[in-house]
Amino acid sequence: MDAPSTAAVGKAKKGAAGRKAGSPRKKSVSRSVKAGLQFPVGRVGRYLKKGRYAQRVGTGAPVYLAAVLEYLAAELLELAGNAAKDNKKSRIIPRHLLLAIRNDEELGKLLAGVTIAHGGVLPKIHAVLLPKKTAEKAAKEPKSPKKTAKSPKKA
Repeated sequence: MDAPSTAAVGKAKKGAAGRKAGSPRKKSVSRSVKAGLQFPVGRVGRYLKKGRYAQRVGTGAPVYLAAVLEYLAAELLELAGNAAKDNKKSRIIPRHLLLAIRNDEELGKLLAGVTIAHGGVLPKIHAVLLPKKTAEKAAKEPKSPKKTAKSPKKA
């Protein structure tokens, strides 16, 4: 009778999975929180695996990619917010996104082949279409020349 009772005492509670039976379970901390990111590291990792971009995906790859995506999103939203403020609007619309991208050199290069729906185009008038400056100067010259200093008034 002693043998079965000692075996039962030695075993821990089921479901402990390597933990001590009596200690309370720690709250899980996501990889996004550990990395200090807003973008979901776990989801990015899942998409990397499901996309079959490589046979194996390292632990640092989704963290790095999530950080890069978060930086790009923050940069784009900041510039689009400035464009919205310039147009006296409180909401960012596709037009503001387009203005932000096309007016920024690096983002413009990154998204050169991208078309944004309802974004429109950058305002630009070609120099050939503008009125000539020589015609403006010629129009101003015929006006009366500056008068010379007046003679002093007699008292």
